[in-house]
Amino acid sequence: MLEIVSDTISHHLAQAAAQTPEETAFTFVDFSTDRDGVPSTLTWCQLEKRVRTLATALRHAGAAGERVAIVAPQNLDYVVGFLAATCAGAIAVPLFPPTLPGHAEKLAAALADADPVLALSSPDSLQAAEKFLADQDGLRLRAVTEQELLSGRAPGDVPAGGETFHPRPEDCAYLQYTSGSTRVPSGVEITHANVCANARQALEAYDIRTGRNCTVGWLPLYHDMGLVLAIVLPIVGRVPSVLMEPLAFVQQPVRWLRLLTQYPGALTAAPNFAFDYCARRVTDEERGALSLGSVAAMVNGSEPVAEQTLQRFQQAFAHVGMVRTAMRPSYGLAEATVFVSASPAGKEPTVTCFDRDALADGTARVVEATGTRAVTRLVGCGQPTGQEIAIVDPATHVRLEDGHVGEIWLRGPNVGRGYFRRPEQSEATFRATLHGDHAHHWLRTGDLALRHDEQLYITGRIKDLVIIDGTNHYPQDIEQTVESAHPAVRRHHTAAFSVLTDDGERLVVVAEHVRDLADPQRVLDEATRAVRAAVSAGHAIAVHDFVLAQPGTVPHTTSGKVARGACRERYLQGVWSSATRGQTAGASA
Repeated sequence: MLEIVSDTISHHLAQAAAQTPEETAFTFVDFSTDRDGVPSTLTWCQLEKRVRTLATALRHAGAAGERVAIVAPQNLDYVVGFLAATCAGAIAVPLFPPTLPGHAEKLAAALADADPVLALSSPDSLQAAEKFLADQDGLRLRAVTEQELLSGRAPGDVPAGGETFHPRPEDCAYLQYTSGSTRVPSGVEITHANVCANARQALEAYDIRTGRNCTVGWLPLYHDMGLVLAIVLPIVGRVPSVLMEPLAFVQQPVRWLRLLTQYPGALTAAPNFAFDYCARRVTDEERGALSLGSVAAMVNGSEPVAEQTLQRFQQAFAHVGMVRTAMRPSYGLAEATVFVSASPAGKEPTVTCFDRDALADGTARVVEATGTRAVTRLVGCGQPTGQEIAIVDPATHVRLEDGHVGEIWLRGPNVGRGYFRRPEQSEATFRATLHGDHAHHWLRTGDLALRHDEQLYITGRIKDLVIIDGTNHYPQDIEQTVESAHPAVRRHHTAAFSVLTDDGERLVVVAEHVRDLADPQRVLDEATRAVRAAVSAGHAIAVHDFVLAQPGTVPHTTSGKVARGACRERYLQGVWSSATRGQTAGASA
């Protein structure tokens, strides 16, 4: 067994290659040229040889101790490039190619912030990467491919299989850029020890074992959950990884479920919206060919977990073996590498009904759901694994008892060491102290939650709280109400936020209409009245302005979540014309 002093991605890769050299490590299924998918594989021995060879070339190119960006499409080249950078003693910066629609500004901002010495691309995306980098003012960065780095060396410069080099556990392995604002990107410094510890925590929480399980996923490798689930966890746990492109999932979500059918014992994960997407888009004929009874764990995370989504997915796929105990609502964040907590293994997801008014005041009062009572139904995310959690008053830093809403604070070996080149922000976020106890440092997550009956219930983000007339409202509650108010409103494409008016903070809702709506203007007034009435009845709050926006205009983060802050900025900039807005702005329902 490896000692903790060797707790690096590099050592775990070497161990896997030594113990099971001919077993398949990574499989990429390419749907771009064949609708059924074309798999390509690497054994552990093949993977380590490619990684070591490229890592040696990176070190000879002066990358050790520097940042190396990965701007390749999602495939085995991406996996090799990321691992080679970490094993070379460089700091990997997992990003995405400039061809990803709608995210050029975020890519440019992240590259400017990370200031890498090289950008690793792949042959089919090199030209686009070179053009993008050339167009960025002040960014002196060269895009290269694995083949170019290796062919540019003299024959004896890179030994066969590469040189043996292992970083230290405390070295920074990669910068994980969060998926929020494009203007001020924040790269979390994740050490080898951080990510290896987090991989072990997830392996334990989801009961994933060598020889019995694998991982299957389509999540972006530049996103924290995709990176750890599809690359690092398989290496630390020595389980095979099967991956596909996110676009392949979006085009045909059944592809994901077919891979889960084909590869038994799979751990997989997706944001909440993806489960609804599958329930809507996968046809009865497609479902008939699936078999989901062997899925080990289907993680629902990255955004608030909705009870209705769990029900819809289970109803859609129960007859092909999907069991509720495999659904694992979870919580995590990039600053903690990714994984924090998951619902208990072997148990169905827990849904608890809380009094909505009491919850807004910060108290958890469990009630029975009735037609006359305003309630909020929350899905439990279990308890942390291998880390300590505290629910804290964000203003006083006093630790709260169970049953009270507060900010989640964390301590554990998986917590990153800070934000890259942001000492003040790092101090405030990663080294917070509880009132009366300055001996221990905590990570402030910015997420609100409560503990009840030994489970963690996420209620929202501090910065997203809608505060009207001194009363707290959780935007996801309002968004769910809006999406159920009228059939013209598109699910998972709604943003609720507050704006400052002459009368104080007031509620604005921007919602995309469904794609097949022929004449949005014709239903605008009807949808506006329905939304106002539903929000007034359900939340005792007036909608100041309602926008029925065209599909594709409500901004999302790179991980697929609605970006409420960016949506608010666009609204204030007047992006949406008056033709899309309810004509009774300011009036209550």
